[in-house]
Amino acid sequence: MSRLFIALQYLLPQHFLSRVVAKFAESKGFKKIFIRTFIRRYRVDLSEALIQEPDEFENFNAFFTRELRAGARPLAKDIGAVVCPADGAVSQLGPIVNNKLLQAKGRDYSVVDLLGGDAEMATLFQDGDFATIYLSPRDYHRVHMPLAGMLQKTIYVPGSLFSVNHATANSVANLFARNERLVCLFHTEAGPMALILVGAMIVAGIDTVWSGQVCPAPGAATIRSIDYSGHTPPITLATGAEMGRFRLGSTAIVLFGHGAVNLQSCLAANFSVCMGQLLGEIKNKH
Repeated sequence: MSRLFIALQYLLPQHFLSRVVAKFAESKGFKKIFIRTFIRRYRVDLSEALIQEPDEFENFNAFFTRELRAGARPLAKDIGAVVCPADGAVSQLGPIVNNKLLQAKGRDYSVVDLLGGDAEMATLFQDGDFATIYLSPRDYHRVHMPLAGMLQKTIYVPGSLFSVNHATANSVANLFARNERLVCLFHTEAGPMALILVGAMIVAGIDTVWSGQVCPAPGAATIRSIDYSGHTPPITLATGAEMGRFRLGSTAIVLFGHGAVNLQSCLAANFSVCMGQLLGEIKNKH
């Protein structure tokens, strides 16, 4: 069954299908059947959401990007804490070896490719560390800051819209470096940190708190970079602050420089995680 699913993804018109579903997801007329069917199919728990009655959401996207009630995701208070950016499951995490990240057992891909070909930015993460978090359909789909940081640059990278679930990650080479994505580079007390939001099949929408909807980008067929290093006022976000959200999907990848952090040794592939829990600690922080 998984082989058929993978094969179909190569044949389907990924972007057309995703954009059609996006129209329905914004529609108020279809919201009840969309939301209630989705809740049943994926066993979504609304008990932690600010809005807990399905019919009160404006549309499906409002439901999917729902806000959590205050205190639902307390932040780790450890000294020098690096917190998990999203709810979901660890896809992979660990050291960046030979400028490559592990995608799945026996599969890796290059940092340069992930960053849209920006070789200069890739050098910032040489011999660093990474964590990849997969957000399933039932998860909370807002992405938060692992560390407080000042935005330096974003890179929008057009690409495919494969599913990013475990079956596809195990089968499709360079998955995260071929899907549509947004790369966000921050300056933090631990040095450079990149947070990459990877789109996926169906809606594939990505928003940021500073610029609104970034993906899909109408008519965008080329890589687009925006320099925020001289932005006035600076775009600065606190640890645990929301930085973006997914309108279905997807995967968040965080990169750190060499010797910057110690990732939690208890975390491994397929471990469930919640936004705000301890992902690691800044090295030499006292």
